[in-house]
Amino acid sequence: MSEAVLIARSEADHAQMLRQLLPRGAAWDFAPDGTFARLLEALAAGFARIDVRAIELMDEADPRTALETLIDWERVAGLPDACTGQPDNVRERQIALVQKLTSIAGQTPADFIDLAALIGFEIDIEEHRPLRTSFRVGDCCKDEAWAFAWTVIVQPFDGAGRPVLSIAHFKVGDPVGTRVRGFGSLDLECVIRRAAPAHTTVIFAYVIEREPDFWIDFTS
Repeated sequence: MSEAVLIARSEADHAQMLRQLLPRGAAWDFAPDGTFARLLEALAAGFARIDVRAIELMDEADPRTALETLIDWERVAGLPDACTGQPDNVRERQIALVQKLTSIAGQTPADFIDLAALIGFEIDIEEHRPLRTSFRVGDCCKDEAWAFAWTVIVQPFDGAGRPVLSIAHFKVGDPVGTRVRGFGSLDLECVIRRAAPAHTTVIFAYVIEREPDFWIDFTS
């Protein structure tokens, strides 16, 4: 079923409705270009503006289409926040607002995978458990604190194969202490840490493809 489309009435429509509300009789039969007709047209112009603004208010009541009240919507939703920053244009602001208002926080790995996907990241979740009896050879010796830790494994590419991780290399002139190679995504870490249960510890691991030490050409 298609949605109903609201159309604002024109000044002529409102003027015609005002004429129809006048009493009947010869005393109310004014010339179309007379003073009273111009008075009705002036009143009709005001009603037409109200009609247009009323329909615009319907758009402003929806965060997906809000323009004039967008900044008020963002204030109520706490946007822009420290994690995502300020979007570049109005459409991106509307999308960020809708995501903030409609997101339902969850505690399962699938919830955090979906949360990362909203900002363009593909992740896996690894949950940790302390070492128990009947452990197998090769199991990590983890204490009780690991029961409240979990690892977010960030893939280097999104679902479309585009790189999503920023990789920085050490260069001549960098200060002492700079990593030879660094990578990460602070916006993803901020979003995940903000949504994570307060009693847990989140560890981030980034999957970076290792560059080959040498190549062997089997085609020659």
